[in-house]
Amino acid sequence: MAEHFAHLVRGSGPGLLLAHGGGGGIEGNYGMIVDDLARTHTVVGPDYPGSGATPRSETPLDLTAVADEVVRVAVDAGVERFAVLGYSLGTAVAVRAATRHPDRVTGLILTSGFSHPDNRLRLAADVWQALLAQGDRRLLAKYLLLMGSGERAVNALSEAELEAALDGLADFIPAGSPEHVDLVASVDTRDELARISVPTLVIATLADGLVPPSLSAALAAGIPGARYTEIDAGHNIGAEAREEWLNSIQQFLSEIG
Repeated sequence: MAEHFAHLVRGSGPGLLLAHGGGGGIEGNYGMIVDDLARTHTVVGPDYPGSGATPRSETPLDLTAVADEVVRVAVDAGVERFAVLGYSLGTAVAVRAATRHPDRVTGLILTSGFSHPDNRLRLAADVWQALLAQGDRRLLAKYLLLMGSGERAVNALSEAELEAALDGLADFIPAGSPEHVDLVASVDTRDELARISVPTLVIATLADGLVPPSLSAALAAGIPGARYTEIDAGHNIGAEAREEWLNSIQQFLSEIG
């Protein structure tokens, strides 16, 4: 990948590299907490191909290439060492970054993550791809809201709020989603987990219909010394449990320095 992923750099202090989810982006997945994180850290947030201002890839995405590139973005921004905050697919990117660049990664925070898709997530990815191919953005938004929202959160919406949420999701779907979702379906970092030697926090989303908490628990079990915590939210944790998520991240970052 000759050209850098488009990215943001904000704040000052120790490095914090963000790895976003499939069909997501830095703004969509982290925009609600970036300013808070940048008060204490130099935050680097690269968008994968087809998200944000990064051009869509003409070839399938490769986990190693994506991990190497997000690391390269941080280093070229002057951030030599950093913790990695991964969300969803970004947890696999974070794990691969840690095992390929152990001299640079100081810690991992893995939210709503997985080392490989279980049958349920693989089926969800298949439906996601079919809806993308169909081109009905409104129907895809309904599917993503259904899968990505906790029961309590989605049922608390008024009819107008539900429509607004669907509109927002339909407008947000990145052009690179097909490549992202293919990568979700192909991820397998199980053999790498035992090699992770940095402090790690795994955050499971208990009401998650897309990436069940059992996959986060398996991640934590595979990483030596990993801490495991649970937050009662759907996959859309940034909207449903922003404060609790941010507090967990900030507490862990303050402890690892």
